[in-house]
Amino acid sequence: MTIAKIALGLIGLGIVVFVHELGHFLAARLVGIDVEAFSIGWGSPILKKKIGAVEYRLGMFPVGGYCKMRGADDIKGMLDNSTSGSFYGASPWRRIVVCLAGPLFNLLFAVMVLSVIWGIGFEVQTLESRIILASEVNTDNTFPADRAGLRTGDRIIEVDGKRTEFFHEVQETIILNPDRPLPITIDREGEMLSMLVTPDLDRSSGAGRIGVFFWNDPVIGHIVPDSDAAIAGLLPGDRIISINDQAITHTIDFMRAMEGHAIVTVGYERDGVTQTVDIIQSDSSGLGIQWETVTFRTPALSPPAALAKGALESWKTLTISLKSLGLLFRGVELTEAVSGPVRITYMVGNVAAEAFGQSIGRGLRSLADFLALISIALCIMNLLPLPVLDGGQIVLFTVEIIRRKPLSPRVIGVFQTTGIVIIAGLMLFALFGDIMFLSRR
Repeated sequence: MTIAKIALGLIGLGIVVFVHELGHFLAARLVGIDVEAFSIGWGSPILKKKIGAVEYRLGMFPVGGYCKMRGADDIKGMLDNSTSGSFYGASPWRRIVVCLAGPLFNLLFAVMVLSVIWGIGFEVQTLESRIILASEVNTDNTFPADRAGLRTGDRIIEVDGKRTEFFHEVQETIILNPDRPLPITIDREGEMLSMLVTPDLDRSSGAGRIGVFFWNDPVIGHIVPDSDAAIAGLLPGDRIISINDQAITHTIDFMRAMEGHAIVTVGYERDGVTQTVDIIQSDSSGLGIQWETVTFRTPALSPPAALAKGALESWKTLTISLKSLGLLFRGVELTEAVSGPVRITYMVGNVAAEAFGQSIGRGLRSLADFLALISIALCIMNLLPLPVLDGGQIVLFTVEIIRRKPLSPRVIGVFQTTGIVIIAGLMLFALFGDIMFLSRR
């Protein structure tokens, strides 16, 4: 299963990288720069075909890729810009256009994908904004929710002035605002109360957290085939009401009641009739039960409305990603918060595999949604003003425009070498974190 997830992830990342390199390729051709090779993947090409002046390649390692432009590796060529068709023979403005095109295509790809999703319409599986205090599970700690006066069963209906009907709407604001007091409004058994909660910074992820789980009624939505629950005869729609005679009111109760028991007596309600069944736990997967969630379908939008929605969602993701990037400089555990290509590949594949396991439509939607997110992340990363990255190249060419002459090859060489060292260090750091992540899967 892990191999299948990695394979799906590689396909997904290959698409995103292809779009990025396609942007560089088309921009280079547009401004008159000759392209010698266009490759998806790194390493020795396992497939290659020359069409016109361009050799198209498929590299041995499918994560990554490149667009090889004539003279782009010749730093000394900056001093001799008379070579027609070479990268450094083009004006700095044209080189900036080529560098910008890759990240821009990633952003446009995200807009296109999200527009298609909103144009077709899709199902959303979520939970209500009703909460369970984490301190009921982790009794040794208190959390911001406890200090603010929240209670299990409260329904959060507004955070920082934004209406919140579902849990992901609450999370979106809390995650991005660690250490910032947030006004919230809750519904407590029909009584509206206003409070102030200050999310803690979760140093393992860089996100804000207040110490709550979100309420889910213990109603079975799906059962994994051949699982403990399936063998015992439980069915979707059954409501779990007790474990070993302990009353169950929500799914957190269920998980706590299951701990430490090899055999459990499960009380459940089906069609108004209460029944019990003894189940032997063969693993710690919660008997193979997936809980029922709140499901609603978004309407299929017209092409103009879908395009507007796709652009809005892409902009929203872009701004959230930029804000999340800033959280990395606040003392978080970078091995947990920073993902490298291995972990990203696994995550893309994992999202796709789990969604495809439920339905083809849900799988395609989840994969497309995640690819849009990764594409925007790739856009942001490549625009960082670091040597070797597109953003670093743009800095060099902008300096060249201001000075009205190229920088010396020595300065550029030092700049690029520094960049290679930085990027290599980051990649090794991310790879270490990825290995630690996969070792826990």
